[in-house]
Amino acid sequence: MNSKPPNMFKSGQQGIQKVMQCGFAFLEAGSVRSKNTTNILIKNLLDTFIAGLAFWVVGFPFGHGKGNYFIGTTYWASDGLPDTSYALWFFNFVFAATAATIVSGAVAERCEFVAYLVYSIVLTGFMYPVVVHWAWNTEGWLSKGIIYNISGQQEPVNIKYEDFAGSGVVHVLGGTAAFVGALFLGPRIGRFDENGHPHTIRGHSVPLAAMGGFILIFGFFAFNGGSQASISEAGDGAAVSLAITNTVISGSAAAFVTLLFNRMRVPIGGGRWSLLSTLNGALAGMVAICAGCNQFHPWSAFVTGLFAAISYMLWSWLNLSVFKVDDPLDAVAVHFGGGLWGVLAVPLLKKDTGLLFAWDQAAGYSIAWNLAGVLAIVAWTASICTIVFGILKYFGLLRVSEEVELKGLDIKKHNEPAYPTEAYGHGWDNQADIVKSLIKEITLSHLEESDKANTLTRQVIRSGYQKSSENPEVLHQSQESIADLVNGHSPNGKLPITGNNNSAYLNSSEQEDDTRL
Repeated sequence: MNSKPPNMFKSGQQGIQKVMQCGFAFLEAGSVRSKNTTNILIKNLLDTFIAGLAFWVVGFPFGHGKGNYFIGTTYWASDGLPDTSYALWFFNFVFAATAATIVSGAVAERCEFVAYLVYSIVLTGFMYPVVVHWAWNTEGWLSKGIIYNISGQQEPVNIKYEDFAGSGVVHVLGGTAAFVGALFLGPRIGRFDENGHPHTIRGHSVPLAAMGGFILIFGFFAFNGGSQASISEAGDGAAVSLAITNTVISGSAAAFVTLLFNRMRVPIGGGRWSLLSTLNGALAGMVAICAGCNQFHPWSAFVTGLFAAISYMLWSWLNLSVFKVDDPLDAVAVHFGGGLWGVLAVPLLKKDTGLLFAWDQAAGYSIAWNLAGVLAIVAWTASICTIVFGILKYFGLLRVSEEVELKGLDIKKHNEPAYPTEAYGHGWDNQADIVKSLIKEITLSHLEESDKANTLTRQVIRSGYQKSSENPEVLHQSQESIADLVNGHSPNGKLPITGNNNSAYLNSSEQEDDTRL
């Protein structure tokens, strides 16, 4: 059989799936505060490039090199890799980058950049590839399984771990790493009060988060359908179409259950029609169906989605209310909660041989293998992450300082604020010119009369706004100084405003709600 058709299919599908990185980037950017947007975006960008190098040099050899039941030991930096295997390399590289991206959302807004670099290299170069070797390489212990003589069946049966598109290999691994990372980091400042009660810290852009979610939903069709890894053999087309159909159904069911549960006033519901929770529920449903999307009846996919939503909401509640783990993206609940249920659903719901179809010894062994597999993945990931995050924390390299966390990582770490104040506005607004002239006139008058005005503020005001905008810290100080001076000089602490040739005074406490400014 010519290898070109399956290789083209794998590369094409994973090219589509790589668009999911854009989805993760937008989802995470919208879910954090504006002062940390650049920081989360550069991490999503580097997920691709770190995985590209780490997976090329050591990750693929560990995962798909020839070796033993535990790990591969050939093809270092593609040395000796057949040309026909590069599509397989690209296929697994995309999955590795996805696993790393899951972690960045859970540790957002307080993780040191150096810590991010370290855990990403370890995850994509070692932690994830070893699990890939176990489950998806023919030499791996989970892939080999054991041949059993089942009573009532004439032929021995090979029973092994089953995870078609990575509910366990990708998502449980990523979710476990995210949990351990967030646990070692601790919650963001202000996330919990002194009694341990959680306070909401909202992200700065629901539209950005929603757009990211839409891209991820699109990407999951390639994530699951493309895991067939071939389109030229008999039955490939049917398997791909079934996988995509089941992905739609499971995600849809999970979205509606999450929507309704969140509307209910129960401990795991918020009593509202929540966009973001519904989006996460849909993603959890698509995560859960990964493991069995190629061998489920559509009604089984519906059942998978129903329980994936419950698993997502339950893990979200446990993380926040019981474990006190601060996960800004709910990444642990989506990927670990959805993935764990998805792995366990396969031996229950798969066609003909699942426990609901064949109540026999083989189905029992299948449950045991998938349970053992997912527990091994959790134990392996948690152990490695505990070592990595523990060392980083011990040497003070894990979390940013309190000052940096409060002021934001964008300026201090990158000097690239996502929304620079000086970039807003234009020079063609007559009303803006009038207000600016009034404020400058009042401020300069106050400076001349007051001996208490400090030299920095005098210099900033006289030199004009543009020079101060070159330094964000000076700009912030000057804005506060102007506001204080104007409030002290204006009658009754009110600012003059002008609109439609009418002047009035507005209490400074009312400024935020008045659209004329």
